[in-house]
Amino acid sequence: MDITYTKHGDYYYPDLALPPQPTGDIGRFGRMRKKYLKEHQPDTFALMLMENTLPEHLIEIDRQANKQIDLITSQLAKAEGVTEDLKASDQLEWIRAMNSCRERAEEQVIHEIVLS
Repeated sequence: MDITYTKHGDYYYPDLALPPQPTGDIGRFGRMRKKYLKEHQPDTFALMLMENTLPEHLIEIDRQANKQIDLITSQLAKAEGVTEDLKASDQLEWIRAMNSCRERAEEQVIHEIVLS
């Protein structure tokens, strides 16, 4: 890798540029993953920072976590009989049941994806 320099006044400065950053939102689960890596795996965290792979990793973790939560939530709702008929007849019960399914799905995903 050749480094080029530009003269500004009496000094030569290296022409350095950061590689392009991935676009996307790190999201809730990405932030949780970042905190976990920083606190529990500082070597991995530092290596990812140096190699500039951390943002892409966090975006991917958030995407996987959200996808898995949606899948698990729908499976739990189906297994427990939380249907559109329940939503039409008793909205509060449907909301309670769906929130319960979502919370359990999030717990599972946080343990399996974010904190692994």
